[in-house]
Amino acid sequence: MTDLYESQRQMRNMRQAAMQRGVVAILDVGTCKVTCLVLRFDGAPPLGDEGEIGSLAGQSGFRVIGVGTTRSRGVKFGEISAMPETERAIRTALQCAQKMAGIRVDHVIACFAGAEPRSYGLDAQVPLDGQAVDENDVARVLAACDVPDYGAGREVLHAQPVNFALDHRSGLRDPRGQLGNSLSVDMHMLTVDGDAIQHLAHCIKRCDLELAGIASSAYVSGISSLVEDEQELGAACIDLGGGTTGVSIFIKKHMIYADTVRMGGDHITSDISMGLQIPMANAERIKTFYGGVHATGVDDREMIEIGGDTGDFEHDRRTASRAEVIGIMRPRVEEILEEVRARLDAAGFDHLPSQQIVLTGGGSQIPGLDGLASKILGQQVRLGRPLRVHGLPQVATGPAFSSVVGLSLFAAHPQDEWWDFDIPADSYPHRSLKRAVKWFRDNW
Repeated sequence: MTDLYESQRQMRNMRQAAMQRGVVAILDVGTCKVTCLVLRFDGAPPLGDEGEIGSLAGQSGFRVIGVGTTRSRGVKFGEISAMPETERAIRTALQCAQKMAGIRVDHVIACFAGAEPRSYGLDAQVPLDGQAVDENDVARVLAACDVPDYGAGREVLHAQPVNFALDHRSGLRDPRGQLGNSLSVDMHMLTVDGDAIQHLAHCIKRCDLELAGIASSAYVSGISSLVEDEQELGAACIDLGGGTTGVSIFIKKHMIYADTVRMGGDHITSDISMGLQIPMANAERIKTFYGGVHATGVDDREMIEIGGDTGDFEHDRRTASRAEVIGIMRPRVEEILEEVRARLDAAGFDHLPSQQIVLTGGGSQIPGLDGLASKILGQQVRLGRPLRVHGLPQVATGPAFSSVVGLSLFAAHPQDEWWDFDIPADSYPHRSLKRAVKWFRDNW
């Protein structure tokens, strides 16, 4: 635990050093693509000026000056499975972004999906001596959190205070400077498979870069795709990627739950490939141009040349109706959404004051998906695109870029985490997930 705490603090210090230099790389290592942005922080406000624990500022303070994206290799279910291939893909995306920016970058902040995330709700309470709450009091209450035994081989990726209470006043974002007799906190902790982090860190080091921060893709997709009211009142972000589907829940501008479904757009493509007996590249093209989840009478008559390169003339001239393609796609899409529904139910999503659901990620562009999602997940479903950020080319503003845009916002304005406070080394913080949502059930 101590090693992790220190490594997270070192990364945060590196991030501050990179911000002072004025440039940092943002890296999203996905199953389908690797995307790299180079951000310039000229004229950015000094860190910590927000003065609020966990505040999420807007898009001010940085500009995208370089973009590079390439096909991902060696990544399955959002996790690195072949190091040399992933390293080459990262180098390609990085070199492309650096060339466009005309500058070399030494520090990178990365995000990744998969790695079997697990959410925990922790809480603690400490007495006060009647004085105003200061930094030490916040550190004391965070240190008093009872950390669960989350298992060997796992590491804490995020540990964020999501709610403070002073005496009987709950829902405080920042208790510092206020008076009271007892201070309590609710904290959300997210653990992931440690190997996934180590593999990513190793690949980045092999590319001659310093890792200045790491985040969950599900978390940063929510930051970029949920509007301010949704983050405040309660909403879920469903990020349909290539190999995984990320699920994150926000309230009071904090993530209180994250999970991953180990299925995504690649599985839909694979179903088309097997169903029509065509190569994956052809299946991807057909999914992109003719895909959908609702078939009408017209779709029975719309014939698609499915092609092939076997050399067998009859085989390569085959056609299929659009209805047939939709018939292959829909069961898999339904399966993914049912899995998402199970994750939301486990998190107690029904107890939020608002149950808005936002679909984003490359897979969210399937026609008719929002309607099908409304039936399976609930009524309030919309398609989400990432926030606009300065300097981002039009080609990188679609839902497929939600996580990399969110990671840019996270880099510029990170929420306070456990390791940002001077917690005594001997008291680094077994409760059920239901504790994570208890405070807003009691206070709404």
